[in-house]
Amino acid sequence: MPFLDLADDFKPYYEIHDATDPWTQPETVLFVHGFTESTEAFRAWVPYLSRKYRVVTYDLRGFGKTAPVDSDFKYSTELYVDDMVRVINHLAGQPVHIVGFKSGCISTMRLAATRPDLVRSITLACPPMVAPGGADWQPFMEEHGMRAWARKTMPSRLGHDAPLRAIDWWTDLMGATSITTARAYLRWVGTTEAGKDMPAIKCPTLVILTKLSAQTNAAAGQVPPDVVRKGLPQAEVLLLDLDCYHPAASHPDICAPAMLAFLQKLG
Repeated sequence: MPFLDLADDFKPYYEIHDATDPWTQPETVLFVHGFTESTEAFRAWVPYLSRKYRVVTYDLRGFGKTAPVDSDFKYSTELYVDDMVRVINHLAGQPVHIVGFKSGCISTMRLAATRPDLVRSITLACPPMVAPGGADWQPFMEEHGMRAWARKTMPSRLGHDAPLRAIDWWTDLMGATSITTARAYLRWVGTTEAGKDMPAIKCPTLVILTKLSAQTNAAAGQVPPDVVRKGLPQAEVLLLDLDCYHPAASHPDICAPAMLAFLQKLG
């Protein structure tokens, strides 16, 4: 399995998917996953994009095949941005298009705001503009375990009508995260306010949202679409009428083609 040796404490697992014509020079699309996800979260998106773009995915610190972190590990947005810069420099060597899922949008937005030289465009799928996470998440994890927490929260993520097999698959994926990583991550993510980076982001932007509802969006950290449009006036907003807050996972056959069309319009 491929791992990058970027620092003593950061040797992330990564994958490159490239089905482009070998005589072309494709641009790179970098995926950044959210809490308790991994490179597997992008599996339905890759076929749509890899014919036209060089697709890079990697497991963030603490997740997937990248080593877990201790409970007292100090996550920060700046640390995640530095990790992204290292990955981009090693695996792309040029500006990239970035796709962020859920809390992966936090560092994606900060990178676009502070290192525009590395970013061609960003796609934000379910971006938490204020601190995401339910107040009962960690207590439930501690008492019942990661897998039970993942299953409990899955209907809001995927929709209350999501197929049982889909719920099982995502529960297995997200429930595999170490409780020590979850403790450290929740301590950081609860302090974030990604929306404050919006005014500094000037690159082309696609934002994928679902209509806000108290039932499904309570822990997503989202804000009304009008707030997003005001903060990111250049953004194209895809607002989906779905009973979930993670449409990138529940409806990839809507979201991925929309993202591909967005990129193709950029030329």
